[in-house]
Amino acid sequence: MSDDGFNSESPDYLGSGELISLHLNITGRVQGVGFRDSLRMIAQALNVTGWARNKEDGSVEAVVQGEEQDVERVVAWCHNGPPGSNVKYVNATLAENQQAFIAFSRLPDA
Repeated sequence: MSDDGFNSESPDYLGSGELISLHLNITGRVQGVGFRDSLRMIAQALNVTGWARNKEDGSVEAVVQGEEQDVERVVAWCHNGPPGSNVKYVNATLAENQQAFIAFSRLPDA
């Protein structure tokens, strides 16, 4: 396992459901309001792994991975975000890279 939480050996750690990965771009007032930390806590509570980081354009970028229903719940949360945020748009696409993550990490800003 590397320092970024990537585990290339086994995607089975999440359970018996199908593992999906989504790439998210979240725009609006999403920086400076605890969005990434709140996203990490929600993801961990739902056994969803991946990462989140701030982008220079003021958006938040994330990859979320887990069982489909859990990932959908995380994405639904992203449409509202934490108190103080004002989410304008959530773009969710299937992630082409199917690497397995073992935790949800907050990455350095892009």
